[in-house]
Amino acid sequence: MLEGVPVLSLTILIPLIGAFITFSLGKYGKYAKYIALAFSVGALLLSLLIAYEFATDPSPSATGYHSDYQFYEEHAWISTLGINYIVGLDGISLPLFVLTTLLCTLSIIFSWDTEKRPKEYFGLMLILEVGVLGVFVSLDYFMFYVFWEVVLIPMYFMIGIWGGPRKDYAAIKFFIYTHVASLALLIAIMAMYFEAGLQTFSMEAIAGVSVDFAKGVQVAIFAAMFFGFGVKLPMVPFHTWLPDAHVEAPTAGSVLLAGLLLKMGGYGIIRVAMTSLPQGADSLSVLMAVMGVVSIIYGAILCLAQTDLKKMVAYSSISHMGFVLLGFATLGEVGIVAGVFQMFAHGLVTAVLFMMCGVVQHKCGTRLIPQLGGLAKRMPIAAAMITIGFLASLGLPGLVSFAAEFMVLYATFAKWSMWVFVPIIAVAITAAYYLWALQKSMFGPMTDKIDTSHLKDVTWYEGVPVAILIVLIAVFGVFPSLIFSKITPAVEILLRLYGGG
Repeated sequence: MLEGVPVLSLTILIPLIGAFITFSLGKYGKYAKYIALAFSVGALLLSLLIAYEFATDPSPSATGYHSDYQFYEEHAWISTLGINYIVGLDGISLPLFVLTTLLCTLSIIFSWDTEKRPKEYFGLMLILEVGVLGVFVSLDYFMFYVFWEVVLIPMYFMIGIWGGPRKDYAAIKFFIYTHVASLALLIAIMAMYFEAGLQTFSMEAIAGVSVDFAKGVQVAIFAAMFFGFGVKLPMVPFHTWLPDAHVEAPTAGSVLLAGLLLKMGGYGIIRVAMTSLPQGADSLSVLMAVMGVVSIIYGAILCLAQTDLKKMVAYSSISHMGFVLLGFATLGEVGIVAGVFQMFAHGLVTAVLFMMCGVVQHKCGTRLIPQLGGLAKRMPIAAAMITIGFLASLGLPGLVSFAAEFMVLYATFAKWSMWVFVPIIAVAITAAYYLWALQKSMFGPMTDKIDTSHLKDVTWYEGVPVAILIVLIAVFGVFPSLIFSKITPAVEILLRLYGGG
């Protein structure tokens, strides 16, 4: 069906065209949400068609198949510098590609009541979608870096214009942290380019020779990339920009930040650093594991001290993304597959949590847990949705996070034996802070610290996106093989670099 059609380019182009139209609406800005939704849905439907056509076990003769990637496109761009337009998908990037179009569409629906500068707001969301999609399909380092930097711009303005009381501070901190990390990434990319001496920025071409770089060179470049990607992940101790950005960002901004931007860090580690520099990854695998465990434990402990629902969810993201890093650090099939699946699972779950934090803020005028209580009596649907989100995030069996985290712990035990009990501690801590927050805010006696007489349950534009995500959380929780079957073949190819596969 898709033979000869540049579907990946079209998926990127659709929201880009939508953004230009949205920005140019002028006095008709009130129609921005309709334009943005139409183009975002178009990209979502095309991504679902791509996922349907994706071959789990492709052969070299399969439509659009090149090397280890499908729907491959390559066009000359700046030939004198070896820069080309190269895009493709494999089982590692496919789930994140579809997740991007899904969360952007649902975020637009959730933001349906936005009245402040709507054409800029929805236009920036579409530009962000373009940037993230570009990161997940780029197979040229120059393209990858351009899309990587593009993502920073819309998120900076979303925080700085539509954010909370400390929006200026949060936006500047976000930009400084992530831009410094980007500079480290740029240095690493240029080092690989010159060391390879191929006069091309093609990821495949450079990876073909970079795996044979001297061990010291690999370790140095991998360390720079690990820092660049780790700040975006984020890993402790480079995480402090995240809580401020989340707390001040508008709800849709938080959804996209946690659901997509953090995944760029994990994706960069597995797609770029580990694939191109296997000796570097092997040498620093213990450091990766330690930083992953520290992020898991430290993020969970910080959650215990939070009184703001949104800030608690923000710190929980640090903890959960630590599982991604720990899974990758095992350098084994189970751990890496689980790490990629955890990125997908966290994207679904954290979107529910931040949307529901937004609902509580909009309805109650506060997110402070001590001021809430008994909200289930007035908002039963909202209470049910936030309960499911909390249970999914703490790893309840049958929901999407369980399979991912269990497999990471299994892989950790297989490689480091009893050290697995260190990250397991975080599982108990996670249950503690989620159940405490749930009991305190949703159940128990009705609060007398805020006026609850006017409270109404979720509106259609709040409930529909969350309901869709909850269905997906349950489906992929019961049938995780739907995603595993896509991820595993790509990971097996990667593991040949580490003596596996």
